[in-house]
Amino acid sequence: MIEIALTADNQRFRITLRGVEYQMTLLWRDNAGWILDIANSSGADIVNGIPLVTGVNLLQPYRHLGFNGALVVASDVDIYATPTKDNLGSAGHLYFIAS
Repeated sequence: MIEIALTADNQRFRITLRGVEYQMTLLWRDNAGWILDIANSSGADIVNGIPLVTGVNLLQPYRHLGFNGALVVASDVDIYATPTKDNLGSAGHLYFIAS
């Protein structure tokens, strides 16, 4: 399990997970909270609009797209608390678990 280092800012970054390079974009969308978009290494969209919520594998609905692990959100504040605009990366964390 690895933590994906985040900050409480809108952000776009490249990350390699189990040998596959992705581009990830995280945007704060007010009422919807933090939203994750995932693209391939060329920037072509793979999946968009994944809300950062706790208690689930964020990639489970998209297993057919070839993801080789799970993305999970955890909170230091409360097991069920989703990351807020201000605590992403400090109390709200995103982890990749290889499968």
